[in-house]
Amino acid sequence: MLDTKPRRFWLLGIFSAALAALVSACRSGPAPQQSLPAPGKLPPADASGITGPVLGDRGSARSSGAASPRAYREDGATHLYGLNAERIYKGRMPPLLHAVGVLNVEIDRVGRVTRLDWLRAPRHAPEVVAEIERTVRQASPFPAPVRLGKVVYTDTWLWHKSGKFQLDTLTEGQD
Repeated sequence: MLDTKPRRFWLLGIFSAALAALVSACRSGPAPQQSLPAPGKLPPADASGITGPVLGDRGSARSSGAASPRAYREDGATHLYGLNAERIYKGRMPPLLHAVGVLNVEIDRVGRVTRLDWLRAPRHAPEVVAEIERTVRQASPFPAPVRLGKVVYTDTWLWHKSGKFQLDTLTEGQD
């Protein structure tokens, strides 16, 4: 007669690994955009104990609780999407894109863009390089990285020939 104990442990191990993979694959969607408070009024402290946002030219109306540049990237992408909703390419991107660029964005403690560095600039499309830089600078101030102090995050810009784009962080995929 065969001993079934080792097989049970083996099956339990596979089941546990599959469950862990399933749980780690789950992720929530982008954070909802917060509306700006009435002029001169700051909202109360949120659940994290952080008081209302810094307003005006000093910083962003939102703050980010991200603990790493990778986590902040989603806040930055959501911020850019919120300000450029009419310029976002809807649906899956086609297989051939007009341009793809990888950009580092440095954000100071109050959310201002302090530096842009191209890791991979679409040199064949200088108008796209200029437009991406203009879009990022106009989106300043970004959510203030309160836990990080300042942050440098990287995102990939997927540029369609129509002038619409998606960011790799929030992309709907590509055919």
